[in-house]
Parts: sequence; structure tokens; C-alpha cells
Amino acid sequence: MAFSRFLITFAATWCYSGKSPKAPGTAGSFAALPFGWLIWAYGGNTALILASIAVFAIGIWVAHLYSHMLGIHDAGEIVIDEVVGQWMCLLVVPLAGVWMDVAWLFIAFVAFRIFDVIKPWPIRWVDRRVGGGFGIMFDDVLAGVFAMISLVIIVHLTVG
Repeated sequence: MAFSRFLITFAATWCYSGKSPKAPGTAGSFAALPFGWLIWAYGGNTALILASIAVFAIGIWVAHLYSHMLGIHDAGEIVIDEVVGQWMCLLVVPLAGVWMDVAWLFIAFVAFRIFDVIKPWPIRWVDRRVGGGFGIMFDDVLAGVFAMISLVIIVHLTVG
């Protein structure tokens, strides 16, 4: 039982990044970037899409279990949802060279964090009304979609 609690905690907090005493969501988003970049670098967008789907599915289950363990719905330290939202942003930025990758990773990071923190409609509605592990995960997917749209515009305006 202790090992399963460890695995649930490890996954829900994305390698314990969600245990950061300040801004756990930001820490989780930041911790997601190198994994997302590596998945993209070795498998392209297809691999990143498949990894996002897998983490989303696992995240629903893990977020539910971890919330139940803590007795708190959507505790701040649950950041596996940030991982999926952050990875979605990487699908639309032009990753190609190390220095440009760093710049685009930063822009994608900021775009996602803005929408995850501000939570415009319908993100805020989902955050408040949809329960369980699905609700925990889905509001960040929506934040990722909003950030993706913004990033497509930024890429179009800057890269052409």
C-alpha cells in the first residue's frame, strides 16, 4: 500500500514538482517542459500527441485517487493536469534549433500559465462545475487549447 501511495503521489505531483511550497502549478508546468521537448525531439508531434493522451487518461485516474487520499478536490499540488496543458502548447510552436527551442519553450510556458491562472470562460466554469479526476484534468486541457490558439497567432505573426 505504501508503494502505491508513492506512485500515486509521484504521478499526481509530476515527480514531486507539485510539492513546491510556492506556485506548484508553475513548478509543474516548468517540470513538464523538458519531458515534452524530449518526446517531441525523438518522436515529433505524433509522439507528443500520444503521450498527452496517455498522461491525460492516467491523470484522470491518478488525480482522482490522490484527491481521495488527501480528502481535497483538486489540491494545488496535483500538477499532472498542467503537464498535458503544457505539452499541448508545444504542438504548435516551431521547435527546430536549440536556442530557438528555448525561446519558444519559454513563450509556450508563459502562454499556458496565463490561461491556467486567469481561467477565462469556459475554463473557469469547468474548474468550478466538473468534478472528479476528469474535471481536474479537463480545465487544464482547455487552458492548453486557449494557449495553443494564442501561440498559433504569435507564430504566424513572427515566423510567417
